[in-house]
Amino acid sequence: MRVAAPLCVLALAACTVGPNYRPPQAGALSVPATFYERDAAAAPAELARWWERFEDPVLTRLIDEATQSNLDLAASAARLTQAREALVQARAGLVPSVGASAGAGRTVGAGNDRTSFNAGADAAWEVDLFGRIRRGIEAASADAEGAYYDREALRVAIAAEVATNYIQARLAQERLALARDTLGISDDNLQIALWRVEAGLVSSLDSEQARAARAQAAASIPNIERGFASATYRLAVLTGRAPGALTQELSEARPIPRGPAEIAVGIPADTLRQRPDVRAAERSLASATARIGVAEAQLYPALRLSGNIGTSAFSLGGLFDAITGGIFSSLSQTLFDGGRLRSQLRSQQAATEGALAAYRQSVLTSLEDVENALIALRAARERQAQFAIALEAATNSAILARTLYRSGLTDFQQLLEAERSLLSARDGMAASRGDEALALVQLYRALGGGWDPDGALQNGNDR
Repeated sequence: MRVAAPLCVLALAACTVGPNYRPPQAGALSVPATFYERDAAAAPAELARWWERFEDPVLTRLIDEATQSNLDLAASAARLTQAREALVQARAGLVPSVGASAGAGRTVGAGNDRTSFNAGADAAWEVDLFGRIRRGIEAASADAEGAYYDREALRVAIAAEVATNYIQARLAQERLALARDTLGISDDNLQIALWRVEAGLVSSLDSEQARAARAQAAASIPNIERGFASATYRLAVLTGRAPGALTQELSEARPIPRGPAEIAVGIPADTLRQRPDVRAAERSLASATARIGVAEAQLYPALRLSGNIGTSAFSLGGLFDAITGGIFSSLSQTLFDGGRLRSQLRSQQAATEGALAAYRQSVLTSLEDVENALIALRAARERQAQFAIALEAATNSAILARTLYRSGLTDFQQLLEAERSLLSARDGMAASRGDEALALVQLYRALGGGWDPDGALQNGNDR
């Protein structure tokens, strides 16, 4: 009967308490059929290495270096390893733990000297009656997958940040060239104004206005240089180097990279599958749901089996002549704990509700990111078209105003206004090109580009 009772209890081991996790359906997450800013299109193009579509080898190299050397990614990889080892530890709870011991001793005294030897082994196993261990494994597995997606989300963010700072550096170089051209024009205007003042053709008001305009043009240059330096400092840190390590390398001016004319964004459901941060939030929900079962199982009895085997003798040869052992079982149940265990269950249920809200929020935020990127891209392209018209008109106006001023047919104020309009148009045109490139980067990041969502979750080093 003593053996039959534990065997009867073992039949209950298939019981697993707690809710079985099922991912929320798209309808429960308020996912629309199409994006507001664009109708449903073909499936998005290859996003894993979207930066190659900018056809800028320097940008491609910097992102590849950041993927290999970024220290935040290294820390995230370490957290992933920890999560995977926690899963190994959780799985170990399903199998018995076995220990062994051996010893030897010598008794001395009153002619009764003798040597003794002993050896033994013991084992213990917790029977997973109500699925506490299995739910723990389920939670640890979800945590490990979530850590993987967290790392990939960081990879996506770093690629986008490298591209953003690279574009800002190239934009700063273009604006710096424009500012220096403007400074040269201001020098010419100042010389003309001084000559006309010396000739008595105009008052010194013209020369003072020209001198003020020249100083304002010169004052804009240090701030643009600071912007270029800050972007290169950030790029260096993102690639695992000290600030300034890339400044000289990037000092040669290159054009702002131009991305593809069109990107097929697909449908919102595609974006949710593509984005690693959304997947990580879903895995957090799965982990929290599994831990409800862990907490609930604490309310039920726990069965533990243990056994030992041992032998002792006064010589090594006789060590295995007599072997003794035993098998034991124990059943424990908490009868009163002041409501602690039930409070833990309610707490975990609340944590799961919070994880569901966080998951739903991550879904809505991802859709918002795409919508914002689409409207930013459309606005940048519309502004660029208008700045092209403004630049043509401002260029013609400035040429005409300069000619008229040299001939004495207009005053310096009109020339100054024409020059300012030209500067504004040129700067606006450069900024709109930069905004278009930045909006493309924003859209690629919003779509979850920068990692391979179809790659299997590996148990080794998949960095």
